Amino acid sequence: MNRTIEIGRINSLRVERDSEYGLYLRAENFEEVLLPNAYVIEEEMPIGSLVDVFIYTDSEDRLVASTKQPYAMLGEFGYFTVVDYKQYGAFVNWGLLKDLFVPLSQQKSYFHIGKKYILRVCLDKETGRLYGTQKIGKWLSYEPKDLEKNQKVSILVLSKTPLGYKVIVENLYEGMLFDNEIFEKLLIGDRKEAYIKNIRVDGKLDLSLQPIGKKAKGDIFELKILEVLKDRGGFIEINSKSDASKIMELFAMSKKSFKRAVTALIKDKKIILDGLGIKNLENKS
Repeated sequence: MNRTIEIGRINSLRVERDSEYGLYLRAENFEEVLLPNAYVIEEEMPIGSLVDVFIYTDSEDRLVASTKQPYAMLGEFGYFTVVDYKQYGAFVNWGLLKDLFVPLSQQKSYFHIGKKYILRVCLDKETGRLYGTQKIGKWLSYEPKDLEKNQKVSILVLSKTPLGYKVIVENLYEGMLFDNEIFEKLLIGDRKEAYIKNIRVDGKLDLSLQPIGKKAKGDIFELKILEVLKDRGGFIEINSKSDASKIMELFAMSKKSFKRAVTALIKDKKIILDGLGIKNLENKS
């Protein structure tokens, strides 16, 4: 249970009382917030029970709770679609009933309705309102802490560059995925898991979509082949002579990596070459 109500985050609050408009929830300090009737499930929310809710402000700047989660919370980055535009700013869909406001001062260029933009969710401490900003540079840290090579991290694809893709790592750091190490289609706004290859002296991170090291990569590629085989009923009409583009489309790996993984799986008696394709032996009775 939350000691205080925290705006922009998931709060665990106690159901205090019922009202005409919904349930009032409270934190340990007895501060209350309304959970509107639209989100109330009576049989799951008796008086005294704990409910996990997201806290933001309504159109009249009053704190309000929601059982729905936004696409990104306070301090996180997301890829949002512009749904309305005024002379003083834009409004983007972030998954809640009330759209997220992006002030004109927080836009690098004028937004356009229907287009999507990478934004960070921020809090105006003076007004208590959440807002989005496209000016993300000042929110990124170039002093990585508690990070190490081959560590798995979450990333958001930020932009395409001549070298590859710039990404945001763990909602805090800047990283790069290089084109010659990407074997799957990437789009701006994609969320992925990646691995740290190198922590540069400028504080930026070089990343890989596969674990670092020959053995680690091999294990991942082997598991990927078995996973795709399982999804396809245990047989795929593809082999080491197949076109590299088809291999990358199916398995998100290079032809060289595919051939190595297939060889290892045959050696471990997990698959066999069967005619024009490969067949899974793991579930063979």
